[in-house]
Amino acid sequence: MQSENKQTFLNSSQKSIFILFLVLIICSVIGLKNFIFKPTFLLKKFGQSSIDPEIAFTNNKPTFLEFYADWCEVCKEMAPKVDNIKNEYEKDINFVFLNVDNPKWEKYIRNFNVNGIPQVNIFDKDAKLEVTLIGKQQEQTIKESLDNLYVNYRGKSQILNSEFSIIKENKNYQSSPRSHG
Repeated sequence: MQSENKQTFLNSSQKSIFILFLVLIICSVIGLKNFIFKPTFLLKKFGQSSIDPEIAFTNNKPTFLEFYADWCEVCKEMAPKVDNIKNEYEKDINFVFLNVDNPKWEKYIRNFNVNGIPQVNIFDKDAKLEVTLIGKQQEQTIKESLDNLYVNYRGKSQILNSEFSIIKENKNYQSSPRSHG
């Protein structure tokens, strides 16, 4: 015969601990949400706030042009650094962000030989290509390239990150910017 006083599944102290644990998990998820998803939101914001490339190349300001993809992990990793740079330089420099998955930008992808992402092209105020940075870059490298525009840096166009340059030189290797991440 079963006793009338059945033991409840959880006593009151166990319920309290369980509820506290659930609240802690929910708060952690909400708190980390910005940290985990911030790069993806930044990439989308970049694409939405981007200056049209045709305007950027004709308004007599230097231009920072980045080719990216929403799914690119390196692009996401660099997004907070690029956001810092954008906030610091946006009064003096055009910032253009082109998603390689958007067929609208195919002309630019071909014109600038995009074969790896992220790819950053930096142009002087006359729309002359000064520097191409392919792959993951340090914030300081990008800033130095932008700062060189202010001291009338003139020289041959540079490609930084030789690993990608070697791929580009191989004529048998056909790549698409969408295949790099």
